[in-house]
Amino acid sequence: MTDRLKKAVILAAGLGTRMRQASEAGTQAGTLTSEQAKMAASGVKALIPIGVNGSNRPFLDYVLTTLADVGYEKVCLVIGPDHQQIRDYYTNQSPPERIQIDFAVQSKPLGTANAAASAESFSDGDDFLVINSDNFYPPEALSALRKLNGAGLAVFERDAMISGSNIPADRISKFAAVEIDSRGCMTKIHEKPSDEILKKLGEPIYCSMNCWRFTSKLFDACRAIPLSPRGEYEITDAAQYCIDVLKEPFVAQKHRLPVLDLSSRGDISSVAERLTGITVRY
Repeated sequence: MTDRLKKAVILAAGLGTRMRQASEAGTQAGTLTSEQAKMAASGVKALIPIGVNGSNRPFLDYVLTTLADVGYEKVCLVIGPDHQQIRDYYTNQSPPERIQIDFAVQSKPLGTANAAASAESFSDGDDFLVINSDNFYPPEALSALRKLNGAGLAVFERDAMISGSNIPADRISKFAAVEIDSRGCMTKIHEKPSDEILKKLGEPIYCSMNCWRFTSKLFDACRAIPLSPRGEYEITDAAQYCIDVLKEPFVAQKHRLPVLDLSSRGDISSVAERLTGITVRY
């Protein structure tokens, strides 16, 4: 077994289109503080203040705390050219106690694979974790990926997500579904799977929440894949290229645990409620 994973890449360059929307079904007027509403309007989800335990810290602080708790030591925040707020916040704070924070800039919003490719120099040939900045992952999943020898993906049982997360069932039903072989390796990832594909997969259905362990082969894949039908370079396509073309196995680590999602204004209060009990320290 190789040394346990120490590096994490957090994709924080998204435009936050859904979060910018001032009104959404399920969001009541007046439920957000003025600070939350202001940051939501900017689309910078990572910095939305989450008030728990009498404190008011950005959502990303809780993600960093959990990474530090399970042993990650270096983090690269992939930001956009307009996300100076994120750089300023983490540069002007007191130096972190447990995690070193670096930055990479995705110059244009060309998708998740393009964002991850921005962190190639940070990787420096080492394996690394890739996660979203608007998801809070269970520490068990983040820890398990550290122990792998090679590439892998944390996959989450759909029924457990529906029962335990803050994400509506209709949204979960559209998440990418993962096909897993008898070795426990991912063979195919299905974006927005049809009912026919879900029936073929059978129960339990495992979905991806973009919680990956990659090797440096990812960067070769990012350079090789074409634009998706959405006009972006998708990290799922890069992973599939690693499997199909580069013949790299991806262990699918199964979890019956929920992932929290901070995609829209309607998610803020439910995320804050579930983060109660966590003391920020990274």
